[in-house]
Amino acid sequence: MRHIRKTGLALMAGILLLTGCGSGKEDSVKSIKIGVTLYDQYDTFISELMQTFKSTTLKMESEKGVAISLEILDASGNQTTQNEQVRTLMEKGCDVICVNLVDRTEPTTITDMAEKNNIPIIFFNRELVAEDLERWSELYYVGADAYESGKLQGDILVNECETNFDKIDRNHDGVLQYVMLEGEASHNDSLIRSMTVIQEITENGYTVEKLSDEIANWNRDQAANKMKQFLEEFGNSIEVVLANNDDMALGAIDALKTAGMENSSENWPAVLGIDGTTVGLEAVEKGEMLGTVLNDARGQASGMLELAYSLTMGTKLPKKYQLIDDKYIRMPYKIATKENLGEIQVEQTK
Repeated sequence: MRHIRKTGLALMAGILLLTGCGSGKEDSVKSIKIGVTLYDQYDTFISELMQTFKSTTLKMESEKGVAISLEILDASGNQTTQNEQVRTLMEKGCDVICVNLVDRTEPTTITDMAEKNNIPIIFFNRELVAEDLERWSELYYVGADAYESGKLQGDILVNECETNFDKIDRNHDGVLQYVMLEGEASHNDSLIRSMTVIQEITENGYTVEKLSDEIANWNRDQAANKMKQFLEEFGNSIEVVLANNDDMALGAIDALKTAGMENSSENWPAVLGIDGTTVGLEAVEKGEMLGTVLNDARGQASGMLELAYSLTMGTKLPKKYQLIDDKYIRMPYKIATKENLGEIQVEQTK
C-alpha cells in the first residue's frame, strides 16, 4: 500500500482484507480514500470525535472487507488554509472529503472545487447555511440539531429548579441571575444554543436576569479569563453559568476554584455545559457541573463513515443513518446529569 506524506495532522489507516463473492460496485471497489480537514484539532469535542472516527474506521474495514485510508489535516482556525487542504486532498485522489468548516459562512470555495472535481463533501459538526448545502447535489451534513442542545440544557436547569429552586436562587428574589459564555459570534450552534436555552427556561415559568455574556470561542482558557472578570464584577450574585460547550463550562469552573470557591459551598453557581466530553462528564460526576448535554461523537463518526462508504460504493445507508431531505444525518442529543451518568458511561464503553 502506498504511503501518503503527512501535512498537519495526518493518519493512514488501511487494512486489506479478503472480500466475499458478489457483484456490483461494492465488490469491484476494494479500497476507499477519505480526506478530513478540521477547524481545530485541539478542540476537545473534535479531538474525541476524531479518535472515535479512527477506531470506527478500523472496525468498518474488518466488517466490510474494504481497505479504508484516512488523511486527517488541521486547518488551525484558518479558512484559507482549509481551502488549500481540500484542494490537496482532491489532488491526492480522495473519494470523499469530510470538512469541519472553519467559517460556516465561507464554504463557497470548497463547494465549487467539489462540484468541479465531482468529489462529494460531508460537512460535519459546524453546520453551514442551508442554502449553501443546496448548491450541489453531492454536499451533505452530519451533526446534531443546535436547537435541541439549547432546549435540553435549559431542561437540566428547569428540572433542578423544580426540586431545589431555593438552592439555586441564593438571594431568594425569585429571579435566576446568570452569566453566559458563548462560542463564536457568527457560529450557528453558538447563536442558537444561547437563544434556546433562555427560551426553554422562561417558557417553563422561571424569570431570569442576564448579568453579562461574553464570547470565549469555545476555549477553556478564554472562558476562565471571562469568568474571572464576571466574578470581579458580580461576585456571589452569579447563580447560574450557561456555557455553549463543556470546555467553556470547565473554564468557568477553573476560575471559581482560583477564586477560592469549592463546589460544596453555598456560593457555587449552577454550571451547565454542552457536548458531554470525557472531562465534562467527569465534572458532572464531581458535582462541579450541574449537567451537560451529550453530543453523540460516536454516532456522528459512524454516520460520516457510513455515508462516505455509501457514496463511494453505491450502497444504501443503514436505516439508522437515513438522509433527511437527501442532505442531513442528524444525531440526537441527550441530557447528562448525576442521575443518569452511570447509564451514559456504560453506553460509551459498548
